[in-house]
Amino acid sequence: MWRAVLALIVKELLAVLKDPKSRMVLIVPPLIQLIVFGYAATFDLNRVPIAIYDQDHSEASRDLVAQFLGSRIFERVATLQSARRITPLIDARKVDLVLSIDRRFTRDLLTHQPAPVQLIVDGRDSNTALIILGYANSIITDFSLDWMQAHGERPVPAVLDVRARYNPTLSSQWFIVPGIVAVLTQVVTLLVVGLSVARERETGTFDQLLVTPYRQGEILLGKGLPGLLIGGIEASVIILAAVLWFGVPLRGALFPLYLGLLLFVASVIGIGLMISSIAVTQQQALLGAFLFMVPSIMLSGFATPIANMPPLIQDLTWLNPMRHFLIVVRGVFLEGAASGTFLPEYAAMAGIAGTSLFAAGWLFRRRVY
Repeated sequence: MWRAVLALIVKELLAVLKDPKSRMVLIVPPLIQLIVFGYAATFDLNRVPIAIYDQDHSEASRDLVAQFLGSRIFERVATLQSARRITPLIDARKVDLVLSIDRRFTRDLLTHQPAPVQLIVDGRDSNTALIILGYANSIITDFSLDWMQAHGERPVPAVLDVRARYNPTLSSQWFIVPGIVAVLTQVVTLLVVGLSVARERETGTFDQLLVTPYRQGEILLGKGLPGLLIGGIEASVIILAAVLWFGVPLRGALFPLYLGLLLFVASVIGIGLMISSIAVTQQQALLGAFLFMVPSIMLSGFATPIANMPPLIQDLTWLNPMRHFLIVVRGVFLEGAASGTFLPEYAAMAGIAGTSLFAAGWLFRRRVY
């Protein structure tokens, strides 16, 4: 049996690797997506354009402005002399934040009264606006503490001392890049497996395959194992790039990571074989693959937290293998977690893999007969 399956695996690998279009799908898009996701998909803000409206023109107000401009977050693009320019600048998207310092700023500081500082932020992108306000509030808090210390005032009773575990610098690359392992592995594996049977139907070789002594299970095995091999190699390359190129720490062991990868790729292979068994042409298979991929990525927690989704959608995410593998890959990379931590994720992916492979076999037999 295994010699026959091995021959089918070799045939499938040769069909993929000898086809220039298939080689392009395996090599070029993953590299482009790795670069785009690794560098462009980030929650960090740099060089946020701001305008300064300083009505006080004092040493204290200049120190506050200097702290804003001294950070790598903000970049001054305008200095205002009148409040009338605030609205046009924000409407034209020339600035994301306006720092407005009241003319009584220094006087109120010296008389121990609350010193007015106004932050006017462009709220059309609410997520970015909240991040900008968080950075600005942190700078103003640091300024206030420095002022109190310099002028011999009693510090406030409670002072925030923020420390981030697992990601001390709060770099979004450490969160995004491990997720790319799951996204690109799914994309490549799903395309390779999803197009396999449909490609043979189009070329007419599928009917020839059916008259051979191969059983349906052996054909499915021969179609699925090349996807497992290609997906594993693709994931290994991305893991190496994450560690050596992007500098994401791999704190855990490779065994829990690759055990999760094996179950995840098996789940994707089952889904890909289901799509391939239903589709008659490669165009249909490609459309089916993308119909699955887009909601799978959206509902995986790759970019948006699952906890923020409606309860019904949160329940549906349990059927998504990428949701479980993202927990594994990020846990191994950032937390250094062991295999025992991921037993629920392993069980869920094994269940999805078994169900999808069984369904693929049933659909395959139904299409044959």
